[in-house]
Amino acid sequence: MTSDVFRLFRPARQLGSVIFASPHSGRDYPADFLAQSLLDGRMIRSSEDAFVDQLFADAPVFGAPLLAATMPRAYLDLNRAPDELDPAVIEGIARGAHNPRVSSGLGVIPRVVAGGRAIYRGKLPLAEAEARILRCWHPYHRALRDLIETTHGAFGQAVLIDCHSMPHEAIEGHGRPGAVRPDVVLGDRFGAAAGREMVERVEAAFAAAGLRVARNAPFAGAFIAQSYGRPSAGRHVIQVEIDRSLYMDEARVEKRADFGAFREVIAGVVAEIVGADRVRMPVAAE
Repeated sequence: MTSDVFRLFRPARQLGSVIFASPHSGRDYPADFLAQSLLDGRMIRSSEDAFVDQLFADAPVFGAPLLAATMPRAYLDLNRAPDELDPAVIEGIARGAHNPRVSSGLGVIPRVVAGGRAIYRGKLPLAEAEARILRCWHPYHRALRDLIETTHGAFGQAVLIDCHSMPHEAIEGHGRPGAVRPDVVLGDRFGAAAGREMVERVEAAFAAAGLRVARNAPFAGAFIAQSYGRPSAGRHVIQVEIDRSLYMDEARVEKRADFGAFREVIAGVVAEIVGADRVRMPVAAE
């Protein structure tokens, strides 16, 4: 299934309760948006989770659907609430209660990309912001909700793996002095978005692939984890952040020469997550 906002890759047969999604890897930049921006074609991609959809592209091969955004994060952030509107970049918006994401320029219509670099020359009309939300945000989230509910109905639970990447600098020096820097950070909002057993399965899969894993620091999960994670109701969301330096040149936004090898590592992780889910599915799924 495709749209101008996302692509949904379904397996021939869904084999369990795991769903993969990549809301920040979109790279279809509208020409009128690029004309509005102060940034060149490379710089505007600096907050994109470049190539993450390709890292997880084998999910359908192993029996799990993959929902991948095509519209870029700099244009509209699918991991924000639709009312996280920034008065510093959108006309006619009153300043509301303090929201750290909006204040830092990372609302649903971002004001900046990585490094705090401004995207626009001036403010956007409110009508344009609302049109983007209607055209991009709502279709993606309808598709995501449908996947979660259909999966939950079929298997008695739904486990969303929300796939992201993190700048290497985000984890440099993070944590205690001398602490080992993680390759992967799993966010479950400290247990509020996913059950412990689910997180342990995902952590074990990454660790078995030789990757160092941390939980909830510095990324605990944003809007998608907060909104869709209801472990007591059998709806689990685990946000996955992978260090970009493992597979790409961040400055050039280009794949490393060994990208294919790392993609195979992630394919093995995906296979392990889906396989472990099938082994441990509840009786209701039979």
